[in-house]
Amino acid sequence: MTTKLKITAIKPYPVWVGTRNQMLVKVETDNGIFGWGESGLSGREKAVAGAIEHYREFLIGRDPMQIGRIWQEVYRSQYFEGGRVLQAAISAIDIALHDIKGKALGVPAHDLLGGKQRDRISTFASTGDEAEGDVAIERARELCAQGWQAIRFFPIGQNSKDFFEPRESIGATASMLNKAREALGDNVVLGIDYHHRLSVAEAASFCNKLGRGVLDFLEEPIRDETPEAYESLRTMTDIPFAIGEEFASKWQFLPYIERGIHQFNRLDVCNVGGLTEAMKVAGWSEAHYVDLMPHNPLGPVCTAATIHLAAAVPNFAWLETRAPEAKLGFDNSDFFPVQPRLDGPDYPVSDLPGLGVEVNEEAVKAESFRFWEAPHLKRRDGSVTNW
Repeated sequence: MTTKLKITAIKPYPVWVGTRNQMLVKVETDNGIFGWGESGLSGREKAVAGAIEHYREFLIGRDPMQIGRIWQEVYRSQYFEGGRVLQAAISAIDIALHDIKGKALGVPAHDLLGGKQRDRISTFASTGDEAEGDVAIERARELCAQGWQAIRFFPIGQNSKDFFEPRESIGATASMLNKAREALGDNVVLGIDYHHRLSVAEAASFCNKLGRGVLDFLEEPIRDETPEAYESLRTMTDIPFAIGEEFASKWQFLPYIERGIHQFNRLDVCNVGGLTEAMKVAGWSEAHYVDLMPHNPLGPVCTAATIHLAAAVPNFAWLETRAPEAKLGFDNSDFFPVQPRLDGPDYPVSDLPGLGVEVNEEAVKAESFRFWEAPHLKRRDGSVTNW
């Protein structure tokens, strides 16, 4: 029987790791058990840290084992509930509470979610931001040789830090993908992330320039605020859509799941509301035969939490990962001495208590926050466009 715990401290750590900040949070308890969480709102970490400090004021003294109740209280006990900043803060706290509960009970986090349904987590790898044309195709060949059977490309022209013209990108990108399918064969899964850079008309034109069967998924071709726009695009192509990395709640997923708009949920555990909310989206998705393809551009804490989610649900496809050659420093071993490691194209599912991640808090404290901005892109006419 576990002695009742109390939360004694909640510490936000927005800290520079590698080439970007990570928004870590540590939740401590009165018997020495603590948990780590991570927020996914890259570029606005100070806003998330501020929200965590607000929540800390009334969570001190609460029982960290009551994860669902805490989630409801943190979400509902404010008039202006929801939104990406608040949900990113809730996500980090929720993940840390799962870490605490797993450690307190001596079980891995996936046991708290119903137990693991798979021992290894398949991933998809990307050709890289800088690779275009034949270079990207050759990179995809290398990934296939290393064992990856699901590979994501990026659009031509997207690696500019200040300019992107959609109509100049779609023809060249479609040509590259047609060549890639011919070069790589029919057995490998191919997708592309357009990072919501296109309009409905531009996305439709892009799809029409592709040969039939070239793409297995088209990720985030347009912005997600208007489901009806995606429904319109859905009538113009039969390519499966992968959508949802920006969604901050089950309610944002609602129209996409229930209207049959998309086939893959790019759910982000560190933005959607943590493991508590992610499991609800997963069950809802299962009922509509939508598979999870989680978004995971962050650090080892988010990766570990997402691995536990992927292990515990039946409707899982692939987890986003970086191939070993992508040295961005987000997995810095000085900061994270114990963390998930790829075994070929898969992550083995950890059976360590909690998340199975260790964070060097002294190293985190020694590193400072640095302001970082995503590229602010313009078109040739000087107007602003999406990154």
